[in-house]
Amino acid sequence: MYTLPAYIFLAVAFLLPVWVFYTRYGPSEYKGAPAGESQTGVSVHILVLGDIGRSPRMTYHALSIAKHGGKVHLIGYLESTPHPDLLNNPNITITALPPPPRRPQSVPFILFAPWKVIHQFYSLSKLLSYGLPPAQWILVQNPPAIPTLAVAVFICYLRESTLMIDWHNYGWTILAGTKGSRHPLVYVSRLYESLFGRLGFVHVTVSAAMARQLRKPPYSIESAMIALHDRPAAIFQPVTSQKERKEILTRVIPEKDLVPRLLDGSMRLVVSSTSWTPDEDFSILLEALTRYAAGPGEKSPVLAVITGKGPQKEMYEKKIMELTKAGRLPNVRVTTVFLPFPDYAKLLACADLGICLHTSSSGVDLPMKVVDMFGAGLPVAAYSGYESFKELVKEGENGRGFETAEELADILGHLLSPGGQAELGTLKKGAVKEGSRRWDEEWDSKIGMIMGLVT
Repeated sequence: MYTLPAYIFLAVAFLLPVWVFYTRYGPSEYKGAPAGESQTGVSVHILVLGDIGRSPRMTYHALSIAKHGGKVHLIGYLESTPHPDLLNNPNITITALPPPPRRPQSVPFILFAPWKVIHQFYSLSKLLSYGLPPAQWILVQNPPAIPTLAVAVFICYLRESTLMIDWHNYGWTILAGTKGSRHPLVYVSRLYESLFGRLGFVHVTVSAAMARQLRKPPYSIESAMIALHDRPAAIFQPVTSQKERKEILTRVIPEKDLVPRLLDGSMRLVVSSTSWTPDEDFSILLEALTRYAAGPGEKSPVLAVITGKGPQKEMYEKKIMELTKAGRLPNVRVTTVFLPFPDYAKLLACADLGICLHTSSSGVDLPMKVVDMFGAGLPVAAYSGYESFKELVKEGENGRGFETAEELADILGHLLSPGGQAELGTLKKGAVKEGSRRWDEEWDSKIGMIMGLVT
């Protein structure tokens, strides 16, 4: 076995020639805006190690920077259609990352994970070193932390860029949810995220609770910290016209025969969105709907529309079919769809109630989907069992919280009944009020000023 000094010697022996090579042949550094440019001169690389089309917060960052004249390279995977405004903005360039390798069923996760990380590290480093011009800022979405944080730190050092980390959650807590808290990769992930996370120049968090937590061990971050609450984009707006509501429902609801009943109020519409991953337990919603359908008294018929795509979609579609065939969902129809972004925004505005099943692995993140619902004037019933919940949903003002299927069933039974219409109306007014402060206002007053785009 090598001793610790031997390991240090080997590390230096390896890193020294790498450093010499990059000093001589490495990528160019950021030297300010090119002469003669009329823009602000602010250039930003936004790094999303995920699907750009399903990364609304980073999309909004890009649009805000571009609106103020900054130049943006938005880097990520193109698995679904990005926000249309990204595609039409001359200040935004979308750079697609090569798809990551997929794990064969026969290969254990612990053996495949290092290979995937190496592949991503190489493609990111090559692109950010030589494929793109240097930028003043590199804005990184976290998680995933591996390998993006290490690559971003490395590139910022080489190219004289400034690193901003947008903390949505923690990668190691998400991993612990699937692998267990004692898994060795969880330990390594936590150590890695704590170490490289400390090296950001500016840190942006989705909640005030997360900002407080990052000041404490194991992160112990001392640099600038800003809580930037998600706010709805302009595309999310309430719909007040019955004519517009009819046109939208006719276009987006698969069951066309139900549209007249939704329009006259004889059937209620609830909407939930998901990426169909283990951090959202949709069995809670299905159990709540079966309890609602079997409960005492006359029930309003319900159409539950679940939007999105992801790994567990087929599993839940099978469960829905089984419940329906067994007669356990009388007067309840459940349908799954995947909608373009503008249609999804319109669907929210036409619904009676939004359902959010997001459970926070860290306890301090917040679901963007609830923000979008408020922007569309849609009250919510949301899972409430985490610390930062009250920063977003105000009980009895713009939504209701639940932790069990029984509690959600009670909320549905009350709010969707004739006796619950007054409270539902109150919650809707609260949702409209909460959604009235938009992303641009929040972003301009915080991030825009730091980047020098807003005075």
